[in-house]
Amino acid sequence: MYQEILYQVEDPVATITLNRPDRLNAFTHRMEVEIKHAVAQAEADPAAVVIVLTGAGRGFCAGADIERLKRIGEGERAEKPVDLPANPGDATMDESFRGPHSYLLSVRKPIIAAINGPVAGLGFAIAMFCDMRFASDRAVFTTAFSRRGLIAEWGIGWTLPRLIGTAHALDLLLSARKIDAAEADRVGLVNRVLPHDELLPFVRDYAKELAENCSPTSMNIMKRQVYTNLTKDLGHAMAESIALMVESFSREDLKEGVQSYVDKRPPKFKRV
Repeated sequence: MYQEILYQVEDPVATITLNRPDRLNAFTHRMEVEIKHAVAQAEADPAAVVIVLTGAGRGFCAGADIERLKRIGEGERAEKPVDLPANPGDATMDESFRGPHSYLLSVRKPIIAAINGPVAGLGFAIAMFCDMRFASDRAVFTTAFSRRGLIAEWGIGWTLPRLIGTAHALDLLLSARKIDAAEADRVGLVNRVLPHDELLPFVRDYAKELAENCSPTSMNIMKRQVYTNLTKDLGHAMAESIALMVESFSREDLKEGVQSYVDKRPPKFKRV
């Protein structure tokens, strides 16, 4: 089914691997469609509590395939259609969170980017739409756009300032300079930097910890709260949180969460 990604589910983790290592996983239209289809598969699979996005070979993603950019610069716009229909994400969320790549914010399961090497341009933008980012100490980051005569593409002008503040965001966008994993960690671009060989084991262990101890329903609701509240005021966020709290009182997850604590055992929450 997939030509440019790998997809694997090992309970409780679904791993989507960009798989064009000879091109540093440069992004294509087919890859975009395949990722969206795989995310929909993982979202619907109870065996997948957490989704991990990473790259094959020595890099995460070099951005849009340069040959594709060359053709666009020469006036070509049409893309060859790929028939892999998919509709991942929470349809109750605003359409803002249902667009190209931004749909990742509406997916009802945590999505972690395991950034195993260089990431640039479109690949950088996609990583910003993941819920968390853990990086190899070999990772290198660049927005790249200004050095290609482009702009802050694919919503990165919205995500980046919210993640690292306007000053750091404008530095990385305007200069398109390369930064290493240590600087990415310092400015808050990634959650943590790991020795290269420890990256994927750490991310999988982190995902297993979530699956073993945290309610999938709670994580789904909290993820939606965080992203939708970015566009709302405090009053709305507070009123919504109170209403959602009252709803949670009647769920079996609350009973199980309390009882497992009393019994001093891991909880057994229902998968989604």
